[in-house]
Amino acid sequence: MSKLINLSIDLTKIDKSKINNHPNGSKYYSITVELKDEADAYGNNVSAWNAQTKEERAAKANRQFIGNGKVIWENTPSQTAQPSVSYQAKPITNSPSDDGLPF
Repeated sequence: MSKLINLSIDLTKIDKSKINNHPNGSKYYSITVELKDEADAYGNNVSAWNAQTKEERAAKANRQFIGNGKVIWENTPSQTAQPSVSYQAKPITNSPSDDGLPF
């Protein structure tokens, strides 16, 4: 099942010390995204915050929320097709005179 999520991030809340420079010149910033089962009062069911280090998680440091959003499209798996015609098996008889063949 796939989903499309619309997410808005408040760039003023990004911790610039956590921007990682890649050797190829690119810059990366890690975030954590949570997809909730139920939406809040504004219809948002996605939250994002600055990714925490293992030490920050162990110390139960507060999350720095940077954005939220909502699922805008969801591809649900198709249901298994059911046969439109049902067939019943005919009971098998061992009588040679009643084999159901015309010869």
